[in-house]
Amino acid sequence: MSETFNEADTAVALHYDRKNAPKITAKGKGQIADQIIEKAKQHGIPMQADPVLAKTLSKIPLGQEIPPALYTAVAEVIAFAYLLTDKHPDGDF
Repeated sequence: MSETFNEADTAVALHYDRKNAPKITAKGKGQIADQIIEKAKQHGIPMQADPVLAKTLSKIPLGQEIPPALYTAVAEVIAFAYLLTDKHPDGDF
């Protein structure tokens, strides 16, 4: 599962495999951000605009897991994505 966060001209994509912390899979500003957003739209990936979170996540290196300090914020976005897509995670919460 992936989510994309957008801050005016910044986009960050995450991948969450339900086993490990979400990882940063793409990030960029300007035209790169536009491309990330367009790819997410093409693949039906839910997006949520959160300028503060986008700015914070954009500082994490590509391929790295998000730090524990961001678990709650990202969990809220993942829950939002599940709600939008009418999906639910495997296993119990």
